[in-house]
Amino acid sequence: MPHRYDRLATEPGLRATRAAAPWHAARVAGFPALTLALVVMAFALLWFGTLGMRHLLGPDEGRYAEIAREMLTSGDWVTIRYDGLKYFEKPPFHMWMTAVSYALFGIGDWQARLCVALAGAAGLGMSMLAAARWFGARAGVMAGLVLAGAPMWNVAAHFNTLDMTLSGAMACVLASLLLAQHPAATPAARRRWMLACWAAMGVAVLTKGLVGVALPGLVLVLYTGVTRDLALWRRLHAAAGIVLMLLVAVPWYWLVAQRNPEFLRFFFIHEHWQRYTSTVHARSGAPWYFVPLLAGGFLPWLGLLPDMVRAVARRAGVAHAARTASPPLQPFQPALMAGLWATTIFVFFSLSGSKLPGYIVPMFPALAILAGAVLAHTAERAWARQLRAMLVVGAIGLLASPVIATLDANNTPNALYRSYAIWAALACALVMASAAAALWLLRRHGRMASVTGYAFGMLLAFSVALLGHEAIGRSASGIDLVAPIARVLRPGMPLYGVGMLDHTLPFYLRHPLIMVAQADELAFGAAQEPHKWLPTIDAFVDAWEHGPRAIALLSPQAFAELSARVPMHVIARDWRRVAVANFSFAGELRTRLPASDSLPIP
Repeated sequence: MPHRYDRLATEPGLRATRAAAPWHAARVAGFPALTLALVVMAFALLWFGTLGMRHLLGPDEGRYAEIAREMLTSGDWVTIRYDGLKYFEKPPFHMWMTAVSYALFGIGDWQARLCVALAGAAGLGMSMLAAARWFGARAGVMAGLVLAGAPMWNVAAHFNTLDMTLSGAMACVLASLLLAQHPAATPAARRRWMLACWAAMGVAVLTKGLVGVALPGLVLVLYTGVTRDLALWRRLHAAAGIVLMLLVAVPWYWLVAQRNPEFLRFFFIHEHWQRYTSTVHARSGAPWYFVPLLAGGFLPWLGLLPDMVRAVARRAGVAHAARTASPPLQPFQPALMAGLWATTIFVFFSLSGSKLPGYIVPMFPALAILAGAVLAHTAERAWARQLRAMLVVGAIGLLASPVIATLDANNTPNALYRSYAIWAALACALVMASAAAALWLLRRHGRMASVTGYAFGMLLAFSVALLGHEAIGRSASGIDLVAPIARVLRPGMPLYGVGMLDHTLPFYLRHPLIMVAQADELAFGAAQEPHKWLPTIDAFVDAWEHGPRAIALLSPQAFAELSARVPMHVIARDWRRVAVANFSFAGELRTRLPASDSLPIP
């Protein structure tokens, strides 16, 4: 007898539309089409409409925004540079897309984040398609709602880092594989989806290196080891797929290695092998480092985890798929594939010597697919328990939010934490309100409306928490120093970073730094082109006193020490940095910038 997961895929009420009905009268997964369109518009407005509401944060957001700006300005799309120095830590796909965004829409905050927002949306859409194909249209919609409401996914999709671009590509890899392996897929469709899978792996390799092919390969090996389904390998279209993947990924690697012979060793040995096997990057963590991140990143849906495990154990989707196979095949197990995908990524990075929160983002589409399959049949009573649990979680967060106002750590003044505490409290209040509204919708309109309202409320709550971080992030970005510095800074004028690599001001000033005394993460580039930086304070003092007019950024402590040695005219300062000039600029301040140098100064 088919399992309830499988019956969903054939229930007439869940089919997308009736052919004769007008689109606005049709129903999709139980939704009226017009209602579904409005829901999609609401999610899209919140998803994309908030991209420019915060200033960029360092290090990642400012770094990748500035790399893309220098790429566009220089016209060199092969040799990646940061502050004018070679920067080979990551491949270029994310920076390419950001530079294209600048070329199309101008340089700014939302343009710098557009790539990750699109990657997040693409991963969400592909996960919905895969879940709908295997578990029914309702499960597909539910999977999309889960992923949109998962804080790790929606926050990462609004942070300019490579993690979401990689995760969007990896979500396309998983979804394309699942779509290709459905037994009802025609040979032509299977080939198309598998080629899409291989192409997505090429994009992943071009985004963050070998992990883009190593992780899917590891998952596939584990899956076939568990199921003994070696026939799956014959359905991968590996010959054509590998060629396509190489055509996507290899040209840049070949070109950059031709122009920069030092690239291969640094990228593959230092940035891959040493990063994974050692703590050379000072990003170590305990084996359980990702456990709280997983719990927090999937918080609104944690109550579904036991049923998600049971869905894997019961081989969800297999019975219906086996009936539609022609000729009969050893049943492919989509739930097992999704479960192994999530587990493998989690374990792989837990064993790594280098750990950062964004590393596990690629596991969330797999979790969303499983959660969608579960939510499509969850009893109303069980769903109500999940909502009541989130009411409690929101209440605890609201009561604990004043603790944020007591913080004074990480070199951030307490006054900024006090401002952010209000936003954190508001976000927790929205979590409570969303859970309460979902309970009301459950009683009045059923589970689908309840899940939809809840997912939108979670997206709104965590968006508010992220947007509220501007209370801290604005001053951290240095945006308030941009106007006074820009009035003094001239094109071609040296802009020194004395003992500090400022990741955001160069982007906002449209002017790269010259590193002084401490190369920081630009050490490789500085070693390759030593004439482009000043390795000692004495060299800086000499250039400051005898060189051309220049501006420098220093920490308050460095300013106190160096201003006693050489003349420094303060342009502006904040709690993190002091901007100084080696000349008196009284009477030379510009009242406005030339149009070509205009800056997005609020």
